[in-house]
Amino acid sequence: MPAPFGALSPWAERDVPANKETPEKSLFEKYNESLQEQHNKPKGSLITKGLVREGNALKSPEAYTQPFCDFLTENPTVWHAVAYFEKKLEKAGFKKLSERKTWNDELQKGGKYFVSRNGSSLIAFTIGGGYKSGNGVAMIAGHVDALTARLKPVSNKRTAAGYVQLGVAPYAGALNPTWWDRDLGVGGRVLVKDSTGKITTKLVKLGWPIARIPTLAPHFGVGMFGANNTETQAVPIIGLDNSDIVAGEEFKNLTLGGEGTFSATQPPKLVRTIASELGIQDYSSIVNWELELFDTQPAQVGGLDKEFIFAGRIDDKLCSWSAMEGLLASAAAPTSEDDGIVKLVGVFDDEEIGSLLRQGARGNFLPGTVERISESFAKGSSANVLSQTYANSFLISADVTHAVNPNFLGSYLEGHAPRLNVGLVVSADSKGHMTTDSVSTTLLTRIAEKSDSCLQLFMIRNDSRSGGTVGPMLSSAMGVRAIDAGIPQLSMHSIRATTGALDPGLGVKVFKGFFDNFESVDKEFE
Repeated sequence: MPAPFGALSPWAERDVPANKETPEKSLFEKYNESLQEQHNKPKGSLITKGLVREGNALKSPEAYTQPFCDFLTENPTVWHAVAYFEKKLEKAGFKKLSERKTWNDELQKGGKYFVSRNGSSLIAFTIGGGYKSGNGVAMIAGHVDALTARLKPVSNKRTAAGYVQLGVAPYAGALNPTWWDRDLGVGGRVLVKDSTGKITTKLVKLGWPIARIPTLAPHFGVGMFGANNTETQAVPIIGLDNSDIVAGEEFKNLTLGGEGTFSATQPPKLVRTIASELGIQDYSSIVNWELELFDTQPAQVGGLDKEFIFAGRIDDKLCSWSAMEGLLASAAAPTSEDDGIVKLVGVFDDEEIGSLLRQGARGNFLPGTVERISESFAKGSSANVLSQTYANSFLISADVTHAVNPNFLGSYLEGHAPRLNVGLVVSADSKGHMTTDSVSTTLLTRIAEKSDSCLQLFMIRNDSRSGGTVGPMLSSAMGVRAIDAGIPQLSMHSIRATTGALDPGLGVKVFKGFFDNFESVDKEFE
């Protein structure tokens, strides 16, 4: 079991002082020194001393804490997250593939590749130096979408009592009470047409608080404690327009871009701000956008010994980020002919709303990618080879799971109460909402043993409702052995959640162990 995080806190003394008479510094002094030390380090540096290494080689779990926090803060939307992964993979030597072109002449043994769909889902994979068509694929699948509120196609709303409001629609379970009175930013992708008629996609992130959903004070009776209408009572305010009672206000009945343009259907102040952020002069060149709200408060460590991470959008960027870091760490080793498998990570959009869209896990993105890899080395289509590939493969469905909440211990089963900063959690469900079975649990247990990692177990009470993951839909579509195993967190589906500061790194460790050891462990099951 990993050592307690307190033993690795930023102000912990690493060595026994030579002079025992030196007075012990107070906790407050040590804390302030740690803050000053972090302030003097470049952005994205490590919290703990002595753990920085160049490249993608596996680091100690503490070394992943701040990079994960930075990832969450800097990439608030699904499109930003995928763009981040693309840049990181390219820097690590992965080659981008296009779904619209053949891969037969692109894929090589020992190669590293990635492909994206819709800018919101991505699959990265490496091909072993000894790979042969029909060999297995070691897969980890997660999702990078999160609960949010997205702007409606026509987001311009009539000014109400002097407030400029924004028309939004909840994505999954967003606009719940945890979203009220939060500082909300706006970000996403904008489609822009240039002077030649070519349409390009630009990412935008207004990282300061743009919107807020105000609550009603309890003095008015039921206040916010009753059933609230998400169409009429959870509408964000984004500015003021008192032109109906104050002369000289400039935005009343104003449209930008000209009648019939997309910009004319959006709040003028928002159009101006987005255009300014992207350096756009002609408002009519904005032909469409997909924008969403996000909590602007940065991800940060917390707790007396900084053993927590408090952040938004942990579900499921946590497992997706750790899986991608695990693949990068595994791929950092030299190519070997003893490596006969494909190692793959898929991060998907739309899991929170059922995965039914083409970029969702229920689509053909992952099966189609595996098929193209297999066929490229078989030099021709073969259902026999593809079925053989699936039979030799294994999938970890990596989605966050419930950490035990100390205030509601009665909601958890004995022996099924995962803790933070301990290790990956195997999730089971007798109704088939999870893919876990005895074979897959045994296999992942052997992986954990070989990678010096701990596993925990979770199953929800019979009188509670289980959630779902991408595991059942993917394993049933391909017929691969599979398990549901994710990193624990508190406050699932809240706008702010909590995980352990060691948990991102513990995830990287076990996921790298999966890629490094699956081929040898799989032979034990033959």
